[in-house]
Amino acid sequence: MIKPSEILNARILIVDDQQANVMLLEKMLHNVGYTQIATTMDPHSVCPMHLEHRYDLILLDLQMPGMDGFEVMEGLKEIEPDYLPVLVITAQPGHKLRALNAGARDFVSKPFDLVEVQMRIRNMLEVRLLYRKLADYNRLLEKTVQERTAELRESEARFRSFTELSSDWYWEQDAQGKFTNVSGPVFEMLGIGEGDRPGESAAVAERNAIARAQLDANIAARQPFVDLIYTHSNADGSTQVLQVSGEPVFDSASRFAGYRGIGIDITERAVPHQS
Repeated sequence: MIKPSEILNARILIVDDQQANVMLLEKMLHNVGYTQIATTMDPHSVCPMHLEHRYDLILLDLQMPGMDGFEVMEGLKEIEPDYLPVLVITAQPGHKLRALNAGARDFVSKPFDLVEVQMRIRNMLEVRLLYRKLADYNRLLEKTVQERTAELRESEARFRSFTELSSDWYWEQDAQGKFTNVSGPVFEMLGIGEGDRPGESAAVAERNAIARAQLDANIAARQPFVDLIYTHSNADGSTQVLQVSGEPVFDSASRFAGYRGIGIDITERAVPHQS
């Protein structure tokens, strides 16, 4: 919500080539408590003044010599293409629709009804200030998203560096199960597509099948898995014991985005040395 003090402290510019009209509007605004009021009788100065001060509301007379209010609004559009904070003042009924089509937000008729003018000014300022707050919020939100995204990428880079240093293998999968980043013999580590290898005992194959079933169940349930053990028979007849852990990954909208994990060769710990 907009506080009354925010409205009364809004920046207002009065533009009219008639000094009497300028003085009348300025006095009326001061009497009801507005504190930041600027005036000009030169329509050519409006755009430079608005570019410098960014007025919250411009009270603009349409009929002025040398440069009318419609030409002023065309210039203002180059400064504020999205929202023209203009309340036009006109004695010509036929100008009202044209002014609104030109970008003006509202109008008042000459001679002035001061109560009506006060009401329209207050309403326009409230909308203008709400619009600015929304624009400021959107800019802040966009900046926050950019900062959080940068932090997330930095965190992901640190995570990947750490896991690669603290493990023998690192892997990532997308939501469809396709491997998108692989470091090391991941397929052997996960037991994917291994089948029965020469020299692999029935007991080893059975253990790997059980581990694979556990892995498939965890992935289907989008659950992490920790320290699953695979035994791999090498071509030279030696046995390699691999330990794998992984976790699901979700995007910013909490949608499942895949898996990532690490693997460690624990052969030295798991297989007794032959004396």
